[in-house]
Amino acid sequence: MTGLGRVLVANRGEIAVRTIRACHALGVEAVAVYSDADEHSRWVRIADHAVHIGRSAASKSYLDGEALLKAAKQSECDAVHPGYGFLSESAEFARAVLDAGLVFVGPTPEAIERMGDKATARRTARDAGVPVVPGSGAVADLAEAEAAAGDVGYPMLIKAAAGGGGRGIRPVRDGAELAAVLPSAQAEARSAFGDGTTYLERAIPHARHIEVQVLADEHGNAVHLFERDCSVQRRRQKLIEEAPAPGLHEVTRQAITTAAVRLAHHVGYRGAGTVEFLVDAEENYYFIEMNTRVQVEHPITEAITGVDVVAEQLRIAGGAPLSFAQDEVDRRGAAVELRINAEDPDHDFAPSPGTIERLDLPGGPGVRVETGVVRGDRISPFYDSLIAKLVCWGADRDQAYARARQALAELELEGVHSTVPLHRRLVADAELRAGPVHTLWLEQRLGERPADADR
Repeated sequence: MTGLGRVLVANRGEIAVRTIRACHALGVEAVAVYSDADEHSRWVRIADHAVHIGRSAASKSYLDGEALLKAAKQSECDAVHPGYGFLSESAEFARAVLDAGLVFVGPTPEAIERMGDKATARRTARDAGVPVVPGSGAVADLAEAEAAAGDVGYPMLIKAAAGGGGRGIRPVRDGAELAAVLPSAQAEARSAFGDGTTYLERAIPHARHIEVQVLADEHGNAVHLFERDCSVQRRRQKLIEEAPAPGLHEVTRQAITTAAVRLAHHVGYRGAGTVEFLVDAEENYYFIEMNTRVQVEHPITEAITGVDVVAEQLRIAGGAPLSFAQDEVDRRGAAVELRINAEDPDHDFAPSPGTIERLDLPGGPGVRVETGVVRGDRISPFYDSLIAKLVCWGADRDQAYARARQALAELELEGVHSTVPLHRRLVADAELRAGPVHTLWLEQRLGERPADADR
């Protein structure tokens, strides 16, 4: 039991489908929301109820907090699950949900604020005894940035304090470049996040991007569900994720997962969250941020642990303690997730909206597909281009990749360009299969100049 009766799923696409399924598995009613573009969507069809919230543009629907709260009240929900993206990491929205007398399926607004501002999150991690990448506090202008640069050291990155999802990051190689780039970086941050605050962070060469899934309840319990490697990315956007991280020494694994749990305790965290790290070639690890929501790649963690992350989110939000202790979490096998996006890899990953004319999904042992679309649905230009997540589990990494190759061979998708052809090449790539790789590996493989070349 969750203590919840009816949950508004304030999102769309595959995460809406995933959340509705978790609600139903727990005996909880699920209410879907939809924009004009999504009226006939899959999540609307499988929900118990559905409410129209506005026009197709996200700003007029899924980003409209007032419309979402109106839908929750209209449908007599007692909780709101924000999914990922949109308003999932908005402390303002979380607070509005609570002020309306509803349960927010996520951390407190205070925790979202504390970990959502990247400069504050760095200070918080440092206070919790978690290593951070050498960097500065907030810098308001060039004079402050130049004063801080001496301690940080070049090459470095200018980062948006309110940033996320790999956005708002600029590489800087020297003082001249700092002076040239800082104004535009602050303008970009202001445009993207409504906050032009930036800070400086030393670039870590040949870094791996490793993150730890944590769960915590309001009773003081916190656990980790091991780690994921998200280093196969382009322009800081992930394409392939793995669990566990290949080639990571056990001493490092224990240190990094312990650090993540320590940070969760330190901030009084509640719900599902992900603590993200950079790991260098010597396996020194550095905190970079905490995502205060469920992650796109949570299924690979579920595959190797057997824990239903979304169901635990719902139980915790209903006031229940975690249903297991740390010593009850077992790691079994390996899993890989491939993000199938409506993008054309042969033309600089240009978006490819359109109607899905054919969609034949793979199956077989260890194969799981998360999607919010079926044949005949339209990939809209208004939203993220994710079509599906292909998750393949195996008794070991080799078997997981073998199943991924077979699944991709079976997958038929027509009507839009997609990343499927690229994934077919990648899962057969000897260098990736030998693993591990760093965060610039894919861009180098594609012959591109990395977005942050010095990193």
